Amino acid sequence: MKVLHVITGLGVGGAEQQLRLLLRHLPADCDVATLTDPGPVADGLVADGVRVVHLGMGGNRDLSVLPRLTGLIRAGRYDLVHTHLYRACVYGRPAARLAGVRTVVATEHSLGASQLEGRRLTPGVRGLYLASERLGSATVAVSPTVAERLRRWGVPAPRIEVVPNGVDVDRFRFAPARRAAARRRLGLPDGAFVVGGVGRLTAGKRFDVLVRALARLPEEVRLLLVGGGPEEAALRRTARRTGVADRVLFAGERPNGPGDPVHPIGSAHPAGSAHLAGSAHLGGSAYLGGSVHRGGSVHRGGSVHRDGPVHPAGSAYCADSSALAAPTDLIIPAAPATSADPADPGDSTDLPALLAAMDVLASPSAEEAFGLAVVEALAAGLPVLYVSCPAVEDLPPRAAPAARRVRGDADSFAHALRSLREAGPHTRSVPEAVHHYGITRSATRLMAVYAAATRQGRSS
Repeated sequence: MKVLHVITGLGVGGAEQQLRLLLRHLPADCDVATLTDPGPVADGLVADGVRVVHLGMGGNRDLSVLPRLTGLIRAGRYDLVHTHLYRACVYGRPAARLAGVRTVVATEHSLGASQLEGRRLTPGVRGLYLASERLGSATVAVSPTVAERLRRWGVPAPRIEVVPNGVDVDRFRFAPARRAAARRRLGLPDGAFVVGGVGRLTAGKRFDVLVRALARLPEEVRLLLVGGGPEEAALRRTARRTGVADRVLFAGERPNGPGDPVHPIGSAHPAGSAHLAGSAHLGGSAYLGGSVHRGGSVHRGGSVHRDGPVHPAGSAYCADSSALAAPTDLIIPAAPATSADPADPGDSTDLPALLAAMDVLASPSAEEAFGLAVVEALAAGLPVLYVSCPAVEDLPPRAAPAARRVRGDADSFAHALRSLREAGPHTRSVPEAVHHYGITRSATRLMAVYAAATRQGRSS
C-alpha cells in the first residue's frame, strides 16, 4: 500500500513526532507532504529514509497550495491519503478527491473542549472542518474523549475510529546511569527535587502555573521545562517576578527520536538568562528558507513552529527524486537511524534522559486531546500530576496508579508536589497504561483502519 501523509508542518510538536514514530512501524510505503515549516521533524524523517516534500503554503488562505498538492498526489499514484492537523485536513481531503484518490483518512490530534490546535472553536472553524470531513473515508480520534467530541460536532459515529497515540516504551525505560549523566549535564545540585514540564511553551499549556507553584516550594525544588515556543519570554519574566529565576531550567526543544539532532544545552541556564539551544548543522540535513551553500547544508531562517516561517514552494526533502514530483527537488541523503540501549546513558540531552533527570512530571494544561507527555513520563517510571489527560482518564484507575489528577491552580500543584517530595523516592516501574499505548499496537490498529477504508473506497 502506498500512502501519502499530509501534515500542516513539521516543527517539534506532539502530532508531528507521533507521525514520525508511526512511520517507523507502519508496514506501508509512506511519503510525507508538509504544507508549511519543514522543521526538525522533517530532518528526522529524512534520517529515517522517508521522502518529504515541502509545499510552501503561505497562510491559511493560500489557495495556491491546493493545485500543488493535487498534482503531487496524482503524480505519486497513492492508494491512500492520510491528513494530520486542521489545515492539512481542510486542504488535503479535497486535493485527494481531485487527484482521484478514493481513500482518505484524517487524524484529529488536538481537539479540545473549546479549542482546536490553539485556535478558538468558532462556528466557522467547525463548519469548514465538517465540510471537508464529508470528503473523507474515516476520521481517526487519538482518544475516546476526542471521538466523543467529534460526535458532538456532527461527525457520523460510523466514520470515527479510535487509534490512540503510541509510545516507544523501551526507549523511555529508566536507567540510573542516564539519570546521573543528565543531572550532571544540567548542573543540578545533589538532592535537588526536579519537577518537569514537557510541551510547547504556549499559553494553553499553562506552564506559568508551575513557575508560580515553584515559588511556594523549598529552595531544593527545581523546575525543568522541555520545549520551545512563544511563551518562553513571559515564563522567564514570571520566574524573575516570583523570585525563582535561578531555579527554572529551560532545556529548549527536544526532537523525540533515536538519532535525532539535539541542540546542546551545555550547563543549565536559569530562567532569566539568555538560554537558547544552539542550532546543530548535521551532514545531510537541509534547513530551508536561508541561503544555499552548494557544498554544505541549506540553512533555515527563523524559528520553528506549526504556523512558522514560509519556505520556498515546492522544496523537497527527498531520499529518491523519482519517487515524488515537485516543482523543485532538493535531494537530501537519508542518514540511518540509530537505536538506543536503555541501559546506556547515551545522549544526556534527549527527552528520555531529561525525563530520567526528573522526579515528577507536572502537566497543568486544562485541555488535552490525549496527553502524550504524561504517557511518556509514565513510561519513564515517573509519578505524574495532571489537570487533563484523556490517555489516563479513559482507562481504569488501576492502569496508572502513579498518575494523580489535581486542580489547575498553583496552590494545588504546590501542595501535591510538596507531598510527593516528602514521600521520598519511589520505584521507577512502568504501569499497565503505558503498555496499552505501545506504538506497535497503535500501528496495527491504524493499518486495520486503512484496510477497512480501502475496502469501502473500492465498493463506493
